[in-house]
Amino acid sequence: MTPSAQPRRRSTTLRVAATAALLVAGFLPATLATADAPPPSLTGSDFEIDTDANLRVDVNGDLDWNNVTEIRTGDTTAPDTSFVEGTKENTAVPTIESGGIPPNKSDLKFFGLHQEGGTSDGFLHLYWTRVQDPSGSTNMDFELNQSRTKSANGVTPIRTVGDLLITYDLRQGGTRPELALRRWTSAGVWSAEEDLDAAGDATGSINRLNTITATEGGVLGALDRNTFGEASVRLSAIFPENNGSCRSLGAAYLKSRASGGSFNAVLKDFIPPANIDISNCGSVKILKTDDRDVELEGAEFTLYQNFAPLTPPLGAEDIETTLKCTTDSTGECTIPNVPTGNYIVHETVVPAGHDRAPDQAIVVDADEEETVSFVDPRQRGAILITKLRKHAEAGAGNTAHAGVRFSVDNGETKETGADGTVCFDNLEFGSHTVSEVTPAGYKPQEDQTVTVDNKASCGDEPYVGETAEFINVPLSNITVSFASQVQGGTKSKISCTGLAATPPDGSPNAFDDTSETFEDLEPGTYTCTVVVDP
Repeated sequence: MTPSAQPRRRSTTLRVAATAALLVAGFLPATLATADAPPPSLTGSDFEIDTDANLRVDVNGDLDWNNVTEIRTGDTTAPDTSFVEGTKENTAVPTIESGGIPPNKSDLKFFGLHQEGGTSDGFLHLYWTRVQDPSGSTNMDFELNQSRTKSANGVTPIRTVGDLLITYDLRQGGTRPELALRRWTSAGVWSAEEDLDAAGDATGSINRLNTITATEGGVLGALDRNTFGEASVRLSAIFPENNGSCRSLGAAYLKSRASGGSFNAVLKDFIPPANIDISNCGSVKILKTDDRDVELEGAEFTLYQNFAPLTPPLGAEDIETTLKCTTDSTGECTIPNVPTGNYIVHETVVPAGHDRAPDQAIVVDADEEETVSFVDPRQRGAILITKLRKHAEAGAGNTAHAGVRFSVDNGETKETGADGTVCFDNLEFGSHTVSEVTPAGYKPQEDQTVTVDNKASCGDEPYVGETAEFINVPLSNITVSFASQVQGGTKSKISCTGLAATPPDGSPNAFDDTSETFEDLEPGTYTCTVVVDP
């Protein structure tokens, strides 16, 4: 494949944790290139690893150290430190001494790192510099640790299984680097080397032919021949694909190792660790609201993996990961350290009063945060109203009352059917006011407050919603009349116990009443008295 035919890649940010004791600069996205860098750069990379190492951009649009912002760390100078004589790579906790080493070939000055692309298809670029005018060659080791916790020496990180060591051995009189990878094992030693060069997973060079000017070197300064080396390593070699594990590298530092080709040669100088953030994992951020865009707390989400075809909701037997989170008061939660891959996000705990949102398929990429929004519809309920009326005959019970109109919260009115019922649904959870339009001849009914807190609809079989009952009481009028057989012969006063009469003319009761009417009387026993004055 020709350079111009290579896929384009973007420079991905390496996140940096600031440390006051280190000269560390955070990464920024670099300018996009228009073609892969020329050999010996790795195929697919836009970063220039030059045949004779330098920092400048030689091809317009490429990446090189002069147009990226790398993590750069300088050697300690006050006082300088180095490894105690006899320390080797398999020494789990290297012994450190003050005073440094003589300014010779092993005296380190700077190292730098830059990440291009993601861990599945990106690259880690490295460089080192050493003392000017060196007398001989040396080997370099870049150690990448998962933990940032300091070991017993207070400087280098604690080693954990899976930590990485990229060895940069100079061959052919110190003019050609050979790159290999070792991993820290449970036995407390570095594993056998993995040849990165032979696999096409790494490349490197040093400035064996030309010096680097102070202008080009920038912060690194002017560099003599054989004092600057650079390399590129495929991140896929560091993080093997499809291993199902989630790994993150949090610290990196550079060491010089005595020349001679032996991995067991003694260590010399080192540059203290810099904090880095390289991971083959991503994260999933979940935003949770209801259908009014109100944030919902207490919704739990779980990631499921490897389903084909998808048949949600998913059963417990389908769970292949325990990655989960629960939303807080802002309706958000994040699942960190998610291995790359395809997932289904499933709502495993639904907030009360809401329906579960549909599952969503997502793709999690390394060092990326995938954001997904879920909307839980609010559950709705129903109120079934039963309307009865007292039967005219004593002891006959109540009967259905058809044709009576009702409303909920003073909304649309509906009329009871032949069975005396009417139903309202699609009601939000909470208190609702049920009102009757009282038919003529019946006692007015007070409004009823009904609390809806149960998911239901009018069409449920069986019906499981809320209920309300109204009983109509028929009203009666009593009229008591008096008539004297002799005109003016007698007068009367009419009264009924506990009742107030309603004279036709609206005048007060008087002893000369001839007729009294008592209206809107509920069924019952009433006693009326007529006093006749002879």
